[in-house]
Amino acid sequence: MGFLFCYTCNMEIVINISETLPTKTFMYSNVLLSNMLLRFINRKPELNALEKRYESSDPEFFIIYGRRRIGKTELVKKFASTKEHFYFLAREEPIELEIERYNKKFAEKFNIYLEKTREFEGLFKQILEKIDLRKKFIFIIDEFPFWVSKHKPIVSEFQYLWDELLKKYNVFLILLGSSVAVMEHKILAYKSPLYGRRTGQLKILPLNLKHVRDFLPHYDVKDVFRVYGAVGGIPFYLKEFKDTQAFNKNIENTFLNKASILYEEAEILLREKLREVNTYFNIMKAIDDGATKLSEIASKSQIDITNINKYLSTLMNLGFVKKEYPITQPPKPRNFLYRLNDNYFKFWLKYVYPYKEEIEEDVNTVLMVLEREYSVYMGRIFEDVCKMLLRNLTITLFEEPGTRIGTWWHKDKEIDIVAVNEKRKDILFAECKWKDKVIAENVLSQLKEKSRHLKWHNQERKEHFAIFAQSFSEKSKDCLCFDLKDLERALR
Repeated sequence: MGFLFCYTCNMEIVINISETLPTKTFMYSNVLLSNMLLRFINRKPELNALEKRYESSDPEFFIIYGRRRIGKTELVKKFASTKEHFYFLAREEPIELEIERYNKKFAEKFNIYLEKTREFEGLFKQILEKIDLRKKFIFIIDEFPFWVSKHKPIVSEFQYLWDELLKKYNVFLILLGSSVAVMEHKILAYKSPLYGRRTGQLKILPLNLKHVRDFLPHYDVKDVFRVYGAVGGIPFYLKEFKDTQAFNKNIENTFLNKASILYEEAEILLREKLREVNTYFNIMKAIDDGATKLSEIASKSQIDITNINKYLSTLMNLGFVKKEYPITQPPKPRNFLYRLNDNYFKFWLKYVYPYKEEIEEDVNTVLMVLEREYSVYMGRIFEDVCKMLLRNLTITLFEEPGTRIGTWWHKDKEIDIVAVNEKRKDILFAECKWKDKVIAENVLSQLKEKSRHLKWHNQERKEHFAIFAQSFSEKSKDCLCFDLKDLERALR
């Protein structure tokens, strides 16, 4: 059993999925969906966690969060669809108006009378007296951070509401939020008034590569990786791509099309949360262009070095930028690089942000740039893909639990992938080449030379080497060689 979400008609459809189905054609309420690609969204672990808590005999309080467009709302609506619930989407309005709106909408949905009140306590007291609580009732408040930013006491008020009222009843309270920083620092953190109250939390992450492919069943694995390089694992973005069209045509119809959501989504995301949007874009563009140290980023983005830290902290809180440390060294205050952490922003900054005038006048100019440069862009994306799939490949290093995967660099030396297992003293060095007809021996000799500079259990470690490529003209018996066919099997 699984579920499908039809983005065109905004419906989720529960179906039995059979491997023997000849087509992806379904009927729902006499609507023919044969010309729509229905996307299977695998959120089974999250749904199971919610269902298990719903069946418990205790009141439940869940925090659910994750970046915008990740599918939080769809997940919760799916979970609550067959149960008594009330869903409310918060607005960044004065809290008195929000309480009034909550009152009105609840009364309308359940056809009950609720007296006007200026406090949530009074409102929920009335509601709990009038609803049927023989089965657990679900209260869902979406975008709770809007209230936090508009009315700072709201977190303390909800602590009191839970402690003194809601937890005494058969209810399931769910607070959702797209601001990861607010949810983690204001609601989940130790100093938050709500700390210790929640009975569970879910951070909703992007879909993994296997489920990215489920959106594009007619694409070969190379094009699946190319799409992942453009939008990552965000369902809302993936549904814009049609696997009946070539990759470049999809880019033309989305990123390079002023009417498409992908054309302006980056600006919308930042403008919702930040004021100096162009400053933040310039910082991310500097990182995308190769600036990885604080001084380099400040110089390339033309920002005073004394101010750059606050901008980078904001971008990291939003999840758009990350710090990366060498895998074999413990984190140190200065031993890290800044990297972009979002494929949609990476692509947008590379092929939309610098070319807005060209997109207005002649989109073919940008398509020519894409055709010429995308293989280079895919180089680092391919490294990420290989890291994700490494555990699914036949490598002895991963027979023992506890293997860590990362990147390593020192001065001018860098190795794409390094995996280490402390217990076995095993280490894997790997290079990733987004190229066809790679000669493995040439890559291997360079990889071995670089590996000598990595200091880690030098006298006792057991070394392994691997090369990833689109294809090989010559493999090597002295290392593992994985091509796209191998990676396609790892996706299954």
